[in-house]
Amino acid sequence: MNQFATAILAAAACAATPALAEATDPVARGRYLVEVADCNGCHTAGFAESGGAVPEAQRLTGMTVGFSGPWGVSYPANLRLSVAGMSEGEWRVRARAGGLPPMPWPALKAMTDPDLNAIYAYLRALGPAGVAAPQAVAPGAPIPTAHFVFVPQPPTTVASAAATR
Repeated sequence: MNQFATAILAAAACAATPALAEATDPVARGRYLVEVADCNGCHTAGFAESGGAVPEAQRLTGMTVGFSGPWGVSYPANLRLSVAGMSEGEWRVRARAGGLPPMPWPALKAMTDPDLNAIYAYLRALGPAGVAAPQAVAPGAPIPTAHFVFVPQPPTTVASAAATR
């Protein structure tokens, strides 16, 4: 093998090392999956509004702001407390069991066991914090908290400039 080929292989090995290390570290992999799946968007208070400027130590503790629709009102769970009382296997079962909207349950169901295990490892590494989210509210029941209304609205019409003259 010539020196050029040896240099290329060495450079490729060095470049791959951080990626390989991250792939083998379940906590780092879980952090990555939580980020790309935007779990913080709903499960971290103030995350969406601040453009993600919530310290990691305060993330994934659920929200008291609900999402209302025909299903009633659902609340983003405190994931850190949820996994604190579960085994890895119980977490996988729960993640795939489904639940109320607007949680993207099909995305969790599509994840591999190693992906869900990595998210579990990350949540466990963060440790328990915060309080449990409120319980879901049945359709038609009074809603005791602030909530986003997740009901499609009919289109609105906009008067054109020509029509207003």
